[in-house]
Amino acid sequence: MRAYHHRGLLKVHLELILALEQAISKIDATVGKTLAPIHESARLLTTLPGVSQVTAQVLVAEIGVDMARFPSAAHLVSWTGLCPRSDESAGKRRSTRVRKGATWLKTALVTAAWAAVRVKNSYLQSQFHRLRSRRGAKKAILAVAASMITAAYHMLKNHVPYHDLGADHFTRRDRSKTIKRLVRRLNDLGCQVQLELTS
Repeated sequence: MRAYHHRGLLKVHLELILALEQAISKIDATVGKTLAPIHESARLLTTLPGVSQVTAQVLVAEIGVDMARFPSAAHLVSWTGLCPRSDESAGKRRSTRVRKGATWLKTALVTAAWAAVRVKNSYLQSQFHRLRSRRGAKKAILAVAASMITAAYHMLKNHVPYHDLGADHFTRRDRSKTIKRLVRRLNDLGCQVQLELTS
């Protein structure tokens, strides 16, 4: 009689376990579908230099995946706390300290920025070296972090992986600006200029 009783209880327990496992499977499937966009966004962010899977998850957790809540990339940079405060008096800027923002996000971005500037022949490394000579390493790394969150904004908004502008981006940009400035100056002096590119 006792063995029959135990067998009956065991059967009830096994049926209960099976029902719970089926319920968990259904919940996992539902949650998996719900989290798919988040996993895809985190995967996209790992294409940014210096951004690991963990950092990508922190970014997604802090800023979300819907960039419609930020009118522009500049708004996200400001919300993150990576842009200088507006501290001017009589036309003179008294402080260039960055404003307070999302502490965890800023820490994760600065850590990722230090990893990113070690990637050779990259836009971010070039930006860091360009700014470090004028403003120091701390300000330069904050600028790199701001560039990274700007890139993340466009990546999440347009659902595209990171595209590096290249280490020579600033050289190309400065050359183009110089050419336009000189052509404009010659036109102002009454000269007509026809440009012909060499190499």
